[in-house]
Amino acid sequence: MGYFFDAETGGPVRLELRSIDGHDFQVLRRIGYFSDAYGRTFEAPADLDGFRTDMASVPSVFTWLVPRSGPFLPAAVLHDALTGTPTVAPDGTTIPPYRGPAIDRVEADRVFRLAMRDLGVGRLRQWLMWAAVTLPTLWFFPTRRWWHRIQVLGTLMIISVLGILATLDLFDAMNLLPWMGNRPWWQEVIGGALFAVLIPGAIGLVWGRLRLAGMIVGWSLAFLLHVTIGVALVYGLYLVCERFLSGPADRRGVHWRLRT
Repeated sequence: MGYFFDAETGGPVRLELRSIDGHDFQVLRRIGYFSDAYGRTFEAPADLDGFRTDMASVPSVFTWLVPRSGPFLPAAVLHDALTGTPTVAPDGTTIPPYRGPAIDRVEADRVFRLAMRDLGVGRLRQWLMWAAVTLPTLWFFPTRRWWHRIQVLGTLMIISVLGILATLDLFDAMNLLPWMGNRPWWQEVIGGALFAVLIPGAIGLVWGRLRLAGMIVGWSLAFLLHVTIGVALVYGLYLVCERFLSGPADRRGVHWRLRT
């Protein structure tokens, strides 16, 4: 098993952050993580090295499921360091924003998952958060970027459309899915749940070495689609009301007309 530690003293990890604007944070103390999978140590730098973190990068509409902070926070800070932009030395060599063995972004995502495991994060949340960070990894992957983007968009679109059609079929608004049909409602629910497992599992296979992440993304979307749409509608209504009452806000959610 791996473990986190205080990189300055070697003792128990101390995660010390200072808010810059409520969105980005300065890391005031270096943290280290020994990975048993690599047999090496990774170290996230402190603010003196120009390092910033936004903690867990979770869209607001999903924070009901995964909050931005929790027991996984040291792993999230480490992941920000592992996937940060390297600096270029005067001799032209690149210097990564962390100390440790050189790894690509896919491996950085894997370290993130292993680090969450070593922090005692629940297994389901580990795999959900790992699958979530693979989406930007695929989107910005340096090779065959067009194909990776087709994988992501295709998975999200196919499962969303099928989920909406299954919902309409369940309420007898239309009958387009053969595994639903004109059956008793409980049979339609069972059939819909079965294909909500089978179809995302098949689609995830085209993700290659990240096929497990593709399956998890597909399953999550299939089973949480309706909840997510409901939360998005309520959150959208809140944003509209807040805009009407408080005026426009910047990307951090600060209403500059009210700020003094």
